[in-house]
Amino acid sequence: MVTKDMLSAMTPEQLRAMRQRKTDAIPRQPRDGRALPASFAQQRLWFMAQGPSDAYPISRATELHGPLDREALAWALGRLIVRHESLRTRFELVDGAPMQRIEDTGCFALAEDDLSALSADAAGVALATLQHAEAAQGFDLGRAPLLRARLVRMGEAHHVLLLTVHHIVFDGWSMAVFMRELDALYAARLRGEDDPLPPPALQYADYAVWQQSRADDARMDAALSYWRETLRDAPVLLELPTDRPRPPRQDFRGDWMPLRFDAALASDLKVFAQREGVTPYMLAISAWAALLSRLSGQADIVVGTPVAGRDRQELQGIVGFFVNMLAIRIAVDGDTRALAGRVREAVLAAHEHQEAPFERVVERVNPPRSAAHAPLFQTVFAWQNNDPGDLRLHGLRAVPLLQPHLVSKYDLMLSLGESADGGLEGEIEYATALFDAATVRRFIGYFERLLRGMVATPGVALADLPMLDDAERTRQLRDWNRSQVAWAPGLLQDGFEAQARRTPEAVALAHGDATLSYAGLDARANRLAHRLRALGVAPDARVGIAMPRGIDLVVAMLAVLKAGGAYVPLDPAYPPERLAGILDDATPVAVVATGAGVEVLRRIADTRATPLPPCIDPRNDAELPSLQSTPPPREAIGLSPSHLAYLIYTSGSTGKPKGVAIEHRQASNFIAWALRSFDAHEPVSYTHLTLVRLPRCLLPALLLNSWPHRPAA
Repeated sequence: MVTKDMLSAMTPEQLRAMRQRKTDAIPRQPRDGRALPASFAQQRLWFMAQGPSDAYPISRATELHGPLDREALAWALGRLIVRHESLRTRFELVDGAPMQRIEDTGCFALAEDDLSALSADAAGVALATLQHAEAAQGFDLGRAPLLRARLVRMGEAHHVLLLTVHHIVFDGWSMAVFMRELDALYAARLRGEDDPLPPPALQYADYAVWQQSRADDARMDAALSYWRETLRDAPVLLELPTDRPRPPRQDFRGDWMPLRFDAALASDLKVFAQREGVTPYMLAISAWAALLSRLSGQADIVVGTPVAGRDRQELQGIVGFFVNMLAIRIAVDGDTRALAGRVREAVLAAHEHQEAPFERVVERVNPPRSAAHAPLFQTVFAWQNNDPGDLRLHGLRAVPLLQPHLVSKYDLMLSLGESADGGLEGEIEYATALFDAATVRRFIGYFERLLRGMVATPGVALADLPMLDDAERTRQLRDWNRSQVAWAPGLLQDGFEAQARRTPEAVALAHGDATLSYAGLDARANRLAHRLRALGVAPDARVGIAMPRGIDLVVAMLAVLKAGGAYVPLDPAYPPERLAGILDDATPVAVVATGAGVEVLRRIADTRATPLPPCIDPRNDAELPSLQSTPPPREAIGLSPSHLAYLIYTSGSTGKPKGVAIEHRQASNFIAWALRSFDAHEPVSYTHLTLVRLPRCLLPALLLNSWPHRPAA
């Protein structure tokens, strides 16, 4: 609806254009029993209602205290169905298009339940069950009336009236009309009078036919052209951080959460708005867009906003589905004043072209479609400044009850307006397939802080607006970044040797049909370490390892570390040119190789003028069996955690491959983190190699950090 404060923000040209749109009268249509066209909005809802979920029932529950006249209430409800054709309209498909067919008045049945014999607690549970069932029960759009009323007797002078109506014939404005007339009719019946209300000047079907007749006129085409240009290349989806991945099909399951801000904020909002020449609605939608931008990281935001669609006097008292949705495109950057100014222009231009039905706008813009989300926008901001439609019945005290909220037509929909005490109140509706209640509660806090920041410091940069409260700021900036842990740097082989002492006979490695115990692995690595020491391996000396994946590879890696050196992986599958470059850069004092590794080293040697370092083939080295199976003495080696553990080379995709030197303390720190973060007691599998139960040992980390591997299938 165009409000008074919005009119005050319009230019004279915009006001003249609005008055011009209201000059052509809406004619009455003959009622000869034929089907009449549905409005564009009704067509959209009809097609959506054919899917697996109908997200468009409107429910209202009111507690009534006092001497209720049940017969007068039933008569008043029936009389409303007589007065308003939309409430006795059904829909049918004619030549592929949904059409309205208005039924005769017939009779309306007020369903009744009596819970007065139950205890207070049991009656409360039973009432909640009835409310939930009413809200969850859909409608057959092919049968009239599309209205249900249920009267629940809680006690002698205590009743609850449950009203449920389908959105295809009803909207929020209609609720206010319905409740006012229900009160007037009920009071007249109590006095023994007939219907005192004048007949409606028009019915909704008259409006629908008139709307369809204007589908192709010049003004409609101009409005649609405006929307096509305004929304050209708009983002298809607002990528909000969700608690769960978006399902492939929107299921419309939802919930809601109330929100309330104090009168001081509402007053500051009005002061800021008056100073900047905008309305409180425009400022609130600016803050909403700023929040969506901060959450999504997107600066181009499209927000939906509903308008009543009743800017003609003759439409004010009609029950029907008039509400239209406008797509407000907002560039979120700069400061708060600039944002409010852009929002002002976008909102006024959108309202100037609001006669274009949303369904026609979607057709003209033709965005990429997805069953997973709504087109054009997935979030909505609604400013509530009209009668909420609460029921008041003559001689009774009526108390609105919270009604189960089971659907959400959008990812997020924020409704906000002024409260009776001068504050701001509303609710946020959210898709439960995407968000948890705790997340939505946090979003409400963000929105409030952004709104307070905007009015407290006009002109502040949007990026500087506060969004987190003190507790969340501390949690994100300090608590989540407390990564320091008590840790004493050690040698990589220490963890393995400790495990070998604890479980010497346990299987450490399995490769194909071959297995090796901790004791066996330790002994083989010790013998090879003594051989490497004899070749001059010492702290920081590099030793190349040219072996395919297998048990010998792990033996060699462990042996180099025990000898005090740093191993350099030389994958035999790599091109000889790459391996030759690594050998030249790393300058190893020795190379351990078997099988394919020996062959590739021979090919490299044949192309070089300088000899390669000594090469040991553990399978064919005659000296190994005679060497000691105990580790080389640590004291003689002089190895410390700051010495190199291994050298691994980059791919060379951006130039010459570069060696990355990893010290024992760095690698052992990584292992300590991995053991805290993952279950290291489970077998770690690779293609052709499985490391069995190696808690607190170096081997998984060595392979993960230093040797090309693929997870086993």
